[in-house]
Amino acid sequence: MSHVSDWTWRGWLLRYHGPMQLVLPENSLPAKLTLSDRSPMDDDAYYAFCMANPDRRFERTAQGEIVIVPPAGGESAYRGAEATSQLNRWARRDRRGIVFDASAEFILPDGAALSPDAAWVSHSRLGEITREQFRKFPPVCPEFVIEVMSPSDRLSKLKRKMRQWAENGVQLAWLIDADRQTVYIYRAGRPEPEIVKAAKKLQGEGPVSGLEMNMRYIWGHSPKP
Repeated sequence: MSHVSDWTWRGWLLRYHGPMQLVLPENSLPAKLTLSDRSPMDDDAYYAFCMANPDRRFERTAQGEIVIVPPAGGESAYRGAEATSQLNRWARRDRRGIVFDASAEFILPDGAALSPDAAWVSHSRLGEITREQFRKFPPVCPEFVIEVMSPSDRLSKLKRKMRQWAENGVQLAWLIDADRQTVYIYRAGRPEPEIVKAAKKLQGEGPVSGLEMNMRYIWGHSPKP
């Protein structure tokens, strides 16, 4: 028998027969779905739910709320892709770990399931999970993540997310506000970020020592070369 759960969303009552597509009324995003029964999804059920709705992106809070994440605009997608590309070129030379883009999602120790715009995970951390786990949402926290602000993002909300990354095991995290040419650098064990403005290059440290990111391509956003 398929699992049936009631969901509440902005006053709407929705029913989910897992795994099954979730159809929402037209409205603004992001939105949160909260299970109204006492059986929140485990990791496998959450993965099945996401796979059944490939046209939408989700994240899960540590409290079990499912957050519908709006797609990135062209400018933000370009900046995220550029950061991922530069990180990946370095990782291939370095050979200590591998890079994930924004489509990857990680199950964190506190129960949250989050997707950064770019992430680097060492081979040693990946060696702690099974191949089956790796094929789904890996239950592992990256050592390094990058988040790129979109025009619709609230800085305060992203700062909370960066702190959550750090609390779950990220050693270094960059929050990039390209419109203001500002980077917030979060380090493990430090409650407040370092703020860097108008940098031409960013130097990696700790888990990604040796990384050098050319920020000129990330600050740029014009569709013309």
